[in-house]
Amino acid sequence: MIAIPLGEGFGLNTNLLETNIINLAVVIGVLVYFGGDVLKSLLNTRKENILKSLKDAEEKFKQTELNLANAKNELALANKKAEDIKVASKQASTDRCNFLLERAEQDIVRLQESQLTTVKLEEEKILQQLCVKLSNSSLEKAEQKLTRFMSRETVVSKFLYARDIERKIARLSKA
Repeated sequence: MIAIPLGEGFGLNTNLLETNIINLAVVIGVLVYFGGDVLKSLLNTRKENILKSLKDAEEKFKQTELNLANAKNELALANKKAEDIKVASKQASTDRCNFLLERAEQDIVRLQESQLTTVKLEEEKILQQLCVKLSNSSLEKAEQKLTRFMSRETVVSKFLYARDIERKIARLSKA
């Protein structure tokens, strides 16, 4: 309590414990009386801000969950596309390989046929050359015999023999 002597007016109380408690009670009372509404309004504002922050956080959480679900779906689609591309590329590679193998086999067959044709042409050429050589050799022998015979025989027999040789030559040239 404040000790005020009668008749003296205001004085100074030196008892610190009493004065501090009284001063604190007066300050708190004034604060509660005048600052109660302000404190209530600050607390209500703070409460509203906290509730709004919680509501915003909950909405962001829901949006994040939705985004996560969409991202998972897109990842699944991307994995499916990647698998489809992988399968398609394997199939294309197999098809191309089979095509090239078939083409190589066709080329081998064609080359073998070409080789056989070349061998046959060479055989025919060699046979033709042999025929020409045999014909030339036969004609040379015939000329030699004719020359020997002509030198020995009479003109009539030579004429007959020459006609016989001409017929044989004509037959040979037709063959």
